[in-house]
Amino acid sequence: FLTFLPLYEGFFIIFGFSTLLSQNYRLLPIRAMTIPSQGGMPIGFGGGARVFGAGAGIGPSDHLLLGLAAIAILSLFYGIFVLRPRTKGGKQGPPVVTSSPVSSLPIVGTIIEFGKSPVKMVQRCYEDYGPVFTVPFLHKRLTFLIGPEAQEPFFKASDEVLSQNEVYGFMKPVFGPGIVYDASKRNRQTQFQSMAHGLRTSRLKGYTAKIEMETRQYLKTWGESGELDLFHALSELTILTSSRCLHGDDVRENIFKEVSELYHDLDQGLTPLTVFFPNAPTKAHQKRNAARQKMVELFSKVIKNRRDNPDVKHSDGTDILSIFMDVKYKDGSPITDEQVTGLLIALLFAGQHTSCITSTWTSLFILNNPEITKRIVEEQKNIFDSQPDASVDYKMVNEDMPLLHNSMKEALRLCPPLILLIRYALKDVKVQAAGKSYTIPKGDMVLISPSVGMRIPEVFKDPNKFDPDRFGPGREEDKSSPFAYMGFGGGMHSCMGQNFAFVQVKTILSVLFREFELEMVSEKMPEIDYAAMVVGPKGDCRVRYKKRKPSQ
Repeated sequence: FLTFLPLYEGFFIIFGFSTLLSQNYRLLPIRAMTIPSQGGMPIGFGGGARVFGAGAGIGPSDHLLLGLAAIAILSLFYGIFVLRPRTKGGKQGPPVVTSSPVSSLPIVGTIIEFGKSPVKMVQRCYEDYGPVFTVPFLHKRLTFLIGPEAQEPFFKASDEVLSQNEVYGFMKPVFGPGIVYDASKRNRQTQFQSMAHGLRTSRLKGYTAKIEMETRQYLKTWGESGELDLFHALSELTILTSSRCLHGDDVRENIFKEVSELYHDLDQGLTPLTVFFPNAPTKAHQKRNAARQKMVELFSKVIKNRRDNPDVKHSDGTDILSIFMDVKYKDGSPITDEQVTGLLIALLFAGQHTSCITSTWTSLFILNNPEITKRIVEEQKNIFDSQPDASVDYKMVNEDMPLLHNSMKEALRLCPPLILLIRYALKDVKVQAAGKSYTIPKGDMVLISPSVGMRIPEVFKDPNKFDPDRFGPGREEDKSSPFAYMGFGGGMHSCMGQNFAFVQVKTILSVLFREFELEMVSEKMPEIDYAAMVVGPKGDCRVRYKKRKPSQ
């Protein structure tokens, strides 16, 4: 969906021309006016010229001028929307996609195809044009890099070459001012450093116990047996565990219900329209704005209470809120309560959808494969049979569950939550791929597609098959190239929360598969919902569950 950003600028060009034409071609109710002549000589279009409007007369010379104006405007549109996007880039420019099997209409054919299915279009263009190609999108150019070799500069380039700021600015109303991509470079570095500090290994060890506790409490509500929507259940469980780790005990136990409701309004305020017009006066945006303001008020009270009562145990001190409260920027200024709240919202947004979607896909893929299900259960038995009452610890999750780990990696390969990653080229970018050299010109939107790039048969054997063993010893297909696997991005902008995500999802599923026998209600896997902002399952995600007996 972020790829539609180039339309934003194009809309105003089109809107400007349409407004101009509406004023001159009787589309607005403007009263006819007559400009008087001077000294017997006509001004304008003869004797007394009429300004075009309702009831205005149009003479022969008027038709000629209108025709010339129309030709000029059409020529301008053709140059902006057709010639420039197709000729920019020079001799080493990527091949340009000029046609689409979906529609033969010039300019809009590829747009229609993209709107129907971005992944199918990118796959089609990769097969027809190779690993580097450009799709003109009105007056903008979208240049795609597909495959490990072509993707390398995308992951290696600095922000001074391929920038994220120009792409993700529409998130400002959600996160608030001065947060992440709305922050200065120096402040953004400080914010990222504080996030990384909160997600380091020493803290993950403490988070494991919290995630297990929340999971066991939640599963107690299921009863002995039943049927439920696994996607919905894991979504609820993900935000419970995230709140415990990110916000702290005082927030989780006292105001979680309010925070989760406000998060829902923030989440619903992120729509496709938001990408184009982040401040459009829609009901969803109004609720989003009100929710963010209320969230700031809630967390400001929490922060004030913690600071006013330092001797009271509000949490164990490992939550990320505690870290954010102490942030100071390089100029010595302290972080504001609003910015602390914005960072918490940003982290919750980054992890909530991706973790609940990944845990759902991982579970469903395992359950859809009886042999893998059996092996997963055996793996858990091997760890816990000798110590049935043992708690999950970080070492177990990180080292002793290779099949569960690889199953999660494989689910991310087949169903990455983000189908497109985007940058804006601030400078020309050199790309080598398939024995050819390309130059991506400054001003292009540069994209990769994990959904397409991680299903290339030359990189991943039998790419459409769920096969977690492809990451195991002797195969390790993900290591065939540094940028073959993109489950958590890559390079300097790889997801800093990936270790937390592995701990969170694997801890939840370890408890789930040990506590219950599970089977899918549907005989087939749900489809991938490419229409969603963050891509998840579409279809029947129900499972039947039955409490395991101690011997099982």
